[in-house]
Amino acid sequence: MSTVGLFNKEGQKVGDIQLADNVFGVEVNKDALHQVVVAQLANKRQGTQSAKTRAEVSGGGIKPWRQKGTGRARQGSIRSPQWIHGGIVFAPKPRNYRVSIPKSMRRVAMRSALTAKVQNNEMIVLECLELEAPKTKEIVNMLKALNVNKTLIVTAESNENIYKSARNIKGVCVLPVNNLNVYDILKYEKFIVTKDAVSKIEEVYA
Repeated sequence: MSTVGLFNKEGQKVGDIQLADNVFGVEVNKDALHQVVVAQLANKRQGTQSAKTRAEVSGGGIKPWRQKGTGRARQGSIRSPQWIHGGIVFAPKPRNYRVSIPKSMRRVAMRSALTAKVQNNEMIVLECLELEAPKTKEIVNMLKALNVNKTLIVTAESNENIYKSARNIKGVCVLPVNNLNVYDILKYEKFIVTKDAVSKIEEVYA
């Protein structure tokens, strides 16, 4: 089983924790990671962009000048694409960018992302992370003690105090285990996870 250090909020190592090999010690599947990340980013797209073609722009029903004899190029409408205020040639229209990924592939990608963090020594396990009230300074001091900057903090349950304490810190994101995703794991340089969250991750993805 993989073993990583267990730290407290002051950045002191208080022991070690063993991680399940079937979650944190699998073979990294780069193809699955790529497909899941592409799908996740595609599914975030709203697909609401829209522009008018020459058929939809108002006006331009009459020929601007006669076909021959003026010395100018022939024109059929002042709403042709080459005209100012004309229509767009290949106008974008609302569409659905959603990509479907099999559940089994998502699980493989999640295990691969978690394993990659362990293999690259980018995973830090906290003994516990509790705040009595929102206090940004406490999170800042913890990150300094752990010597991390851009990081993802994962908690076992949704914790409003931790979320509010970290939301104004640049490069820091807080997620509960049930919102954990491959893109955010790979996006951030460090992966800080509480001991309780590790147990929950192993329970879900084992």
